[in-house]
Amino acid sequence: MLVLAAALLYYFYTKGFFGDTTSTGTDDAQKEVAHDESTDLGIQEYTLRERIKMATQRFPGDTLELMEFILKNYDPGTYLLDVDKTFSTNTPRSAVIYGKSKDSLDIYALIARSKKEDERTVEIKNLIGYDASFIDFDSTELGTAYFFLNHYKYAGGTFSKVWEAPVPTHGGFNILTMETWDKKKIPYIKIRFYDAEDIGHVDYNYFFVGGIDSMPHLVASYEGINARRSLTDLNNDRYPDYYEYVYFDTGREIVVADSVPFVFRDSVYVNTRNPKQKRKFYDLDFEKLNNK
Repeated sequence: MLVLAAALLYYFYTKGFFGDTTSTGTDDAQKEVAHDESTDLGIQEYTLRERIKMATQRFPGDTLELMEFILKNYDPGTYLLDVDKTFSTNTPRSAVIYGKSKDSLDIYALIARSKKEDERTVEIKNLIGYDASFIDFDSTELGTAYFFLNHYKYAGGTFSKVWEAPVPTHGGFNILTMETWDKKKIPYIKIRFYDAEDIGHVDYNYFFVGGIDSMPHLVASYEGINARRSLTDLNNDRYPDYYEYVYFDTGREIVVADSVPFVFRDSVYVNTRNPKQKRKFYDLDFEKLNNK
């Protein structure tokens, strides 16, 4: 009886039968962080100090130094992203890839910036992970993030930006990896984002067709419950091509009905079966990208 009474009391309490039981303290604190740049900056500085305390190994130009550089040199609401945690006990790992040139470190980093026109500063927890891939539907409530893949060189105690390439999405980040396109032995960076709407993922692939110091060529591949695009080489040039798959829903199962080849020609991807169908590859001019 006591258990039943307690359960009933809890039910009536949560339903508001005893008046307004909503606590606004946490909500107000979250709102303050989202709308107050100084509060957000303080949290970032505190997080950086804690990571520095926990660090067991340091080196010039390491991730912590890069975080400090971004904190000091970028607009408020700009973050160095962490890769998605595969287990809840994982320690944070930044979305950074290191390479070595003759006289410097090459650093590739994924950063997010809050849209300046928004009143709300984005929060990292709303940008990373499967649930965050719904943010395109909630961006007015959670703010809008612009993602960028940046290439820095570190030499003589200084970071210098080589190029900055936008990533055409707003949330659901998973992981950042360096890959090699086996067909042409060309290195590229793959940035994977979850796609909850299509129950799958999207890979934004940045190919170093002109070398690591030139702006990369971006082409997306993806896979979902009824959508797929896979990279391939169809015309033996240095640019990746792709197949787009057509699916048919029988009512009992979803099956692949066809695959349509697209090749890269003169800055567009062309359907080889129907040359009138052309698709732009992602334009890495940020203003053009956001006006499409």
